[in-house]
Amino acid sequence: MSQTYLTTEELAKLIKYTPRTIRDQLKDSVLLEGIHYIRPFGGRKTLYLWEAVERDIGKVSKENGALLPMASGGYCNG
Repeated sequence: MSQTYLTTEELAKLIKYTPRTIRDQLKDSVLLEGIHYIRPFGGRKTLYLWEAVERDIGKVSKENGALLPMASGGYCNG
């Protein structure tokens, strides 16, 4: 399976956040190492895995927002 690796700046353009917001607020809180990003060869450079970010981008807002889970698997905007 092929992965799309993005720098912080490239990811910022795709998800409409500033690189600083990604580094200071999203990284290690909602974007997790080993799932959403890697540090190749143990270095300082961070590469984001686009497929994982794209898959999970809406999950956190559903889980932490004002949406209430329903037994049917849907959400109620409460």
